[in-house]
Amino acid sequence: MSEHASRAAVPHIIGSFTLRTDSDGVCIATFDRRPVNAVSLSVYQDIGSIVDHVEGDPAIRVIVLTAPDDARAWCGGADLNDFVGIDVAGRKARYDFINAQLPRFFRMDRPVIAAITGHAIGIGMILAALCDMRIAAENACFACPEIDYGLVAGGAGLFAYVNMPEAKVREMLFSGARFTARELEPTGFFNYVLPRAEVLPRALALARGIAAKSLPSIRARKTASVGIEGRGWEQAYLDAQALSARLTAGDDGAEGVRAFLNHRAPSYRDA
Repeated sequence: MSEHASRAAVPHIIGSFTLRTDSDGVCIATFDRRPVNAVSLSVYQDIGSIVDHVEGDPAIRVIVLTAPDDARAWCGGADLNDFVGIDVAGRKARYDFINAQLPRFFRMDRPVIAAITGHAIGIGMILAALCDMRIAAENACFACPEIDYGLVAGGAGLFAYVNMPEAKVREMLFSGARFTARELEPTGFFNYVLPRAEVLPRALALARGIAAKSLPSIRARKTASVGIEGRGWEQAYLDAQALSARLTAGDDGAEGVRAFLNHRAPSYRDA
């Protein structure tokens, strides 16, 4: 089936995601929360609903996760409006909800290909790492800027699981700096780094090659791949969340969020 035909498939809307599944069994899941595709608590709920939908539909064999062409980011990070006025209890409740969704997405019994046509920041980089394969636009930027908001990024264990070099992971987490996909290509984080116009076509070609396989074999292979991981990255993710929750009791976490939303430099007290 042509790309045009696949995009003409009847859409299934799940919150901020539009899912279109073609006759080959390739589901294009478009994350559309423009302008920057920030992740609010409702988006985490959508992610859990996607798992329910996909695992209940045998017509779906492979998922390609992408974003609209005119979005400013593939996933621009957490929606910091969710953090305004949040206290320790509120952050813990937020994490409890998130932690019921992301591991389910990781373990979903169909392969997911991230077609990363724009920037992936914070949770965007984690979401990319949760996918089975990653194809990125060469000028897309990747960063874990939580430290700039007085918080702790939770992806270290996950990035280690996908075999990113520890030195580069620590540079990203401590500095909050942005790196292009081309700069990160030597880390092995991506299957392919391409000009932006080639990202989705390559993802679809890869997806169709996989979708042609036996569905029971696809599902079994995904289950086996996830089984290698154990709980290593999840525990590291939970540990980092616990640190961020404690930071909420101080001033720096709230100040980092306020400064970002008010377009000014943060003034940290380090209390």
